[in-house]
Amino acid sequence: MVRPALLTGLTLCLLPVYSWATPPRVVADIAPLHSIVAQVMSGVGHPDLLVQPGASPHSYSLRPSEAEALAQADVVFWISEELSPWLESPLENLASSAHKVEMLELSATINHPFREGATFESHSHADESNHEEHEEHEEHEEHNDDHDDHHHGEHDPHAWLDPMNGKAWAGHIAQILSRQDPSNAETYQKNAQAFQASLDKLTVSLSERAEHLKGIRFIVFHDAYQYFERRFGLPAAGAIALSDASDPSPARIREIQELVSKLGVTCAFTEPQYNPGLVNTIFERSEVNTVSVMDPLGVDIEIGADHYAELLNRLMASLEQCRPQS
Repeated sequence: MVRPALLTGLTLCLLPVYSWATPPRVVADIAPLHSIVAQVMSGVGHPDLLVQPGASPHSYSLRPSEAEALAQADVVFWISEELSPWLESPLENLASSAHKVEMLELSATINHPFREGATFESHSHADESNHEEHEEHEEHEEHNDDHDDHHHGEHDPHAWLDPMNGKAWAGHIAQILSRQDPSNAETYQKNAQAFQASLDKLTVSLSERAEHLKGIRFIVFHDAYQYFERRFGLPAAGAIALSDASDPSPARIREIQELVSKLGVTCAFTEPQYNPGLVNTIFERSEVNTVSVMDPLGVDIEIGADHYAELLNRLMASLEQCRPQS
């Protein structure tokens, strides 16, 4: 007769090994990238988010729980040093053993150089959807804006705002996680493919909406949206600030004000993290609509798998507020 304790031990030994396997601990730096990772990990695990909603990714102080997540991470996906220069040290010191993936450095990532000056009217890219013709302009460009006190690297880091980058990143994330966790590789791959297909449909839908917005003239709070602008052929006329890490100089403000009458700008976007008073002051003597909000991070969108698609939809909805009323 087999004793119960022995039977229990034999039963446990016969269970498949993968029933005890735990998914890798994964960290993503900002909510849009976290959303893409969450899509790929659906049904397997949940990634940790590093930079919480409402905070600037350009400068951030880790909470103890976030530092712990980094220390325990097997994989860290982050946008770039250009977006989060402060993150390099924690990655080296806290996540030294983790596999770290800088999304802007992937060969499949579409990159654009930073734009120069406060106004962009010389950048005619309304029909540029394949981006190839811009490669020659990306080498050795040196920024000499009107002395805004902000240093940056070669490329504009807001690359997640082109859904084709989101699509490419999902595939790469699936590959990385499949190597880390072979037992769930099929799930990662299927999730990535389903997400990529959904992004294709979303891109078609957004392109159709963009067709009704051709010719609108708008100014953004800071120059964070060119990936979205280029993908859908809706170029901004200019940006009030070079980045959300710097205040505009008086010379930049004058240049923006002159642009309003020159190009017939009809709206200027604020951002939820910043006081709209600056925008209102700049345009108080004009007929520019300053009540619209545009946000590259989606701070008021629920964190999770659906965040990324909702962010892209809301960007287009913001631009639709600039459409002249018939």
